[in-house]
Parts: sequence; C-alpha cells; structure tokens
Amino acid sequence: MTGIYFSGTGNTKHCTEYLLRLLEEDALTYSIEDKEAVGAIQAADTVVFAYPVYYSNLPKFVYDFIVGHAAVWREKKIMIVATMGLFSGDGAGCAARLLKKYGAEILGGVHLKMPDCIGDVKILKKPLKACRKTVAKAHAKLEKAARRIKSGRYPKNGLTVSCRIVGLLGQRLYFRRKSENYFNGVKIDRAKCVACGVCVSLCPTRNMEIKDNKAVGNGKCTMCYRCFVNCPRQAITIIGKRVVRQNKMEDYLSE
Repeated sequence: MTGIYFSGTGNTKHCTEYLLRLLEEDALTYSIEDKEAVGAIQAADTVVFAYPVYYSNLPKFVYDFIVGHAAVWREKKIMIVATMGLFSGDGAGCAARLLKKYGAEILGGVHLKMPDCIGDVKILKKPLKACRKTVAKAHAKLEKAARRIKSGRYPKNGLTVSCRIVGLLGQRLYFRRKSENYFNGVKIDRAKCVACGVCVSLCPTRNMEIKDNKAVGNGKCTMCYRCFVNCPRQAITIIGKRVVRQNKMEDYLSE
C-alpha cells in the first residue's frame, strides 16, 4: 500500500500520512509532484489517493495528473480521501469516476472536513481553537475508517448517485468554470512584494515567476493557496482582496 496526495497548505498531506500510519506503519506517501510518485503507484497493489476538493470538484492539477498518467491506474485498487472546508457531496466520486474509466477498482472513499484554506475570504474562518477541534474530528473519522478498512468494510463517502446529485447541485454546476480550468486571477501587491522567490519555488503548476523584480502569475493557478500561505510579506491574494489569515497545518497541531 502507498499514499499519493496533492496538498496546498498541508491539510491533505497530514490526513494521508495519518491514515497510512494507521493502516500500515511502514507505508510511504508521495506528493503527485514527487518524481517517485508514478513509480510508487506502479509498484503498489493498493493506493490511498488523496486531494482537496474545490467547488465540489477536483483541482485542475489533480485532474491533469490522473489523465496524464492514465495507464498507471489499470487494475490498481484505490481508496480515495477527499478533504474539504465545508462539504462536497461527491468529492471522492469526482476522482473515482475518472479512475474507473482508466481501469482502477475503487475500494471506498472518505470525506474529511478540515480547516478552510482560503485565507483571503473571511466567511469560513474560525478561531484556531475551533480549527483544532475540526482536525481532532478528522483524526477520529480516519481512525474509524482505518478500522473498517482493516475489516474489509470500506467507507463509501461520496460514491453514491445521491452524493453526485448533491455535489452537482450544491456547487459544481454553478462554479464549473472555476474548477475545470486553471485560474488567471492571482493578485500581487507590488508595494509589498520583495521578489524573494518563495512563491516561485513552491508553485505546483509553475505559475509564478519573477519579472522586473516582482512576482507575477501566468494564468495557470490551481488555487491550492500554497503561495498565499507561505508569502513572508502577505503580498499575494487569489480569490479575495486581502489577507485574512495565513494558517498552515502545523498551526492546527500546536497548542
């Protein structure tokens, strides 16, 4: 068994590693950005595949990874983990349908509510204490899922027809363009940007670059918020217009 994930601010990475420790203590996890990821999938019989859900859909970067490595999924057994800030309906189902198209067997799915990563929109923000409770509940759900998986009774979150309807009507139908294409609206406060290059080095899609001693986006943002949360000058916004909070996963684990 191996874990494969995509994570922007660290939520999904943490959940993948937590579940794999419960299932197989020596199992390894890889980001889809790692050079070893495809080989790890090829070598494994069972894969825990994890990603955050945006607008009840796959991040474009995750979609491209699945499609770009279509042959590797054939006859693989897949357990899907989908993380979200609020709900998704069929977050796990979005990848399940695509992976089945390429010959994978979907064992199950688990949905995990995690602290919201959209740090430039105030509406979903909660105090750190509440966020830590959210993480604790996710841990408990993963522990329950691990017990079920070990007994052969995989959870099926997000995999039913009714879940698909909820995902479609809840968000995906209205925000299809935001999730099916890369985003072209990254905003850089030129007065704050010091061209440190942190955003350039961390961007999974290589969307960011330094021009004229300032960071700029090139229309290929997958909205993972990694550049936002790691900018030392709080110079980047994506969906919103101002920085509300720059929390990473480690903030939710420390007391």
